[in-house]
Amino acid sequence: MLLKYMVDKPEDFVISTGETHTVQALVEIAFGHAELNWRDYVVIDPKFVRPAEVDLLLGDCTIAKTKLGWKLEVGFEEMIRLMVENDLRLNRQAKLVGA
Repeated sequence: MLLKYMVDKPEDFVISTGETHTVQALVEIAFGHAELNWRDYVVIDPKFVRPAEVDLLLGDCTIAKTKLGWKLEVGFEEMIRLMVENDLRLNRQAKLVGA
């Protein structure tokens, strides 16, 4: 991430996997890593589901790759796994100190 501060002129850089994923896929991966069935905890309200005509949302990190030499090191599933592991660790620590 420090690469973006090493350019001569400030610029916006998109840092992304270049892949598209649904919120449901994120939830399935996260709950799966915690060994929980997401359907036991998540309720889907149809009024919040995006209509089918929404354009594809996909990050294009070409500029970050070409101007910064940035490259993807952690994929989507690995990123979710790391986030869940961190939250589980924080939860265990909180229980140890009685918070």
